[in-house]
Amino acid sequence: MSDNFPSAAGYEYLLTYKLSIVVYDLTVQFTKRWINLYSRTGDQMVQAGRSGKQNIAEGFKQVSLKSYIKLTGVSLGSEEELLNDVQDFSRQNGIKVYTIAQAKQMREVREVWELINNNLPYRPDHPHLLPQDKEKAVNLMLTLLNQLTFLLRKQVKSLEEKFVREGGFSENLLKKRLNERKKNENFY
Repeated sequence: MSDNFPSAAGYEYLLTYKLSIVVYDLTVQFTKRWINLYSRTGDQMVQAGRSGKQNIAEGFKQVSLKSYIKLTGVSLGSEEELLNDVQDFSRQNGIKVYTIAQAKQMREVREVWELINNNLPYRPDHPHLLPQDKEKAVNLMLTLLNQLTFLLRKQVKSLEEKFVREGGFSENLLKKRLNERKKNENFY
């Protein structure tokens, strides 16, 4: 991927994918900074962030809409697992969770969305994205994960509606096969 988010047509243009990149990179930084190196939780958090990102890409590339829906659902599950881990971290460390209004005021949240919406250059070590302050860092993660899971739920719903409207891969192949058979029968 180039310095900008979109590098080719496809999943790279999805808001869910762009945000999942940022969430994954911030998760790596977060766990390096505040989770014990030998903790299974840190590894699980990083893997959940990675799974969330990778399943969006893998799902988009599926021929079957049913598989795309399933993998987007897996991505949602992974991101919700990560969200629960950050919530656990906050609770176990007595960290105050911001209200929605407070979270919207965070400079870091606005910076992430400015990068995403304007396709500005993004680097995993982008300065200032993960605050040094633990409370702000936790709340940045919680905010972005809540936004990402919201968007993934909308994406799954939209894909399901498309499936109902247009049918699935196997169903459409059968229709094509029956139409082809009908044409051949009418030919003779």
